[in-house]
Amino acid sequence: MKRIILAFLAGFVAWMVTASLLDRGLRMMLAGYAAAEPRMTFTLGMMIARLAVGAISSLLGGAVTGWVAPSGRHVGWVLGAVLLAVFIPEHVKLWNVFPIWYHLTFLTTLVPLFALSSWLARSRPTSLRESNSSPPGAPITG
Repeated sequence: MKRIILAFLAGFVAWMVTASLLDRGLRMMLAGYAAAEPRMTFTLGMMIARLAVGAISSLLGGAVTGWVAPSGRHVGWVLGAVLLAVFIPEHVKLWNVFPIWYHLTFLTTLVPLFALSSWLARSRPTSLRESNSSPPGAPITG
């Protein structure tokens, strides 16, 4: 149980750190983004970049949950659902600021991206153990 709680917290921290760092990257590298952010007057390209930041953060956060607790099959789902519950009220407040496709894209992909990357991270160690079980010096196959 401790490992599952640790996986939840680590996935959450990974999501927050990734989202923060990528958002800072957008401010530095995407012309006009820093000026548009306080007023939420994003161009189409900026909105797509923001959605990409959310997707990458969700994938990394889910992967961290899977790495930390490989036996915790539902941690990625739960963390994604918790973040969804946090973000729904924010998107309701901003409903008229962004187009509906933006809200729906972010909200409908949040949980599945966490779950998918958590599952992939959990399934990866098994395949690595199997491929590393050959005796030293044996040829690498597959």
